[in-house]
Amino acid sequence: MRILIADDHELVRETLRAFLEREEDMDISTCEDLDSACKMIESDGPFDLVLLDYSMPGMKGLLGLETALAANRNQPVAIISGTAPRAIAQEALNKGAIGFLPKTMGTKSLTNAVRFMAAGEVYAPIKFMTEIQEEEQIEWAKGLSPRELQVLKNLCLGMANKEIAREIGLQEVTIKLHIKNLCRKLSVKNRTQAVIAAKDAGLF
Repeated sequence: MRILIADDHELVRETLRAFLEREEDMDISTCEDLDSACKMIESDGPFDLVLLDYSMPGMKGLLGLETALAANRNQPVAIISGTAPRAIAQEALNKGAIGFLPKTMGTKSLTNAVRFMAAGEVYAPIKFMTEIQEEEQIEWAKGLSPRELQVLKNLCLGMANKEIAREIGLQEVTIKLHIKNLCRKLSVKNRTQAVIAAKDAGLF
């Protein structure tokens, strides 16, 4: 199964790649904008599934979806986003997207959704967590402060330190300190592993 992930946030790209490459039958390619995606599709495609970030360079709203669908010879193309509202998700489906994935999806849900869409079935987010999973989330996050959880959530959205600092009104050096503390508490080596741990726990 050949999948192309196009997103201008390197952390998001590499995190999604890390999730999906756990599956032995998934071959993952990545790029950073729509132009690069179209060139990769032309040279290496069509792909079984293309995942497009809604807000990356070149997308121009959902015009980029139509461009990618044509380039991928009408093979499945889905939109991923950390900020787009429900109305955009519905519009994307109306315009031919095979699905819409929030960037905060848990690992298992993400993998299942990718398989579903690659098989040609339309996927739209409904309810990702069961009550049991919510209890597990609370237990997993018990050692983190509210501010650390806020920083971790923004990391899961692929935001850079400067963007997180601006979002929550702190200095960038303070964000770096929070990330260092997060890594220590979660027993991980870097921010990418912290995001993977959070998604594995179904936290965001």
